Amino acid sequence: MLTRKQHELLMFIHERIKESGVSPSFDEMKEALDLASKSGIHRLITALEERGFLRRLPHRARALEVTKLPQQATTSAPSGGRQAFKPQVVAGDKLNTLPASTIANDVREIPLLGRIAAGSPIEALQVEREKMLVSESMLGAGEHYVLEVQGDSMIEAGILDGDYVLIRKTDTAHSGEIVVALVMGEEATLKRLRRKGASIALEAANPKYQTRVYGPDQVEVQGKLVGLIRKYH
Repeated sequence: MLTRKQHELLMFIHERIKESGVSPSFDEMKEALDLASKSGIHRLITALEERGFLRRLPHRARALEVTKLPQQATTSAPSGGRQAFKPQVVAGDKLNTLPASTIANDVREIPLLGRIAAGSPIEALQVEREKMLVSESMLGAGEHYVLEVQGDSMIEAGILDGDYVLIRKTDTAHSGEIVVALVMGEEATLKRLRRKGASIALEAANPKYQTRVYGPDQVEVQGKLVGLIRKYH
């Protein structure tokens, strides 16, 4: 899912490239979306890039390429590198084939709230799509929810496009933990949190993406990663 502004910008870029063969300038994008500054456009482009909808082409002016539209889907393959997070992975199809007595005792229904980039619009975190059965062994104290991962920004942490992340609700996190973070009250993203003095850095686990640094009042922790569910088709 995309926010309204992200969708508007993506379709504007797509139509302009289709008409002229080149992507619009930042000034044209700012004017088309009626934004006050180009920094807002930069944030939207970064979010679309993380979600796999846009790609920046090196060594070219106005170098943006639309790689997919919202109704399309892609699957990203993992790249090599050290995995700082070793997720506890449960094959999702196994949960659906357990006997009813086992399900009643050993799994719990957890709300699936939407997609998140690894962001996702915060609206996705407020509406329950369905329930997912999750093993009790993955759950501890507290309230939990599940999000579907979209994008490849956390692949070196072992989190792939299409995975489901199990999140424990909390508004605090230690430096180095992978969290669901609400940025500037507008978008939610799955990133590793780093505290740098008074600032907060949201760090991707993919060298393609830059670490983004914010003031302490610009990031709100929505939960911490505690598990990973991977469905095999």
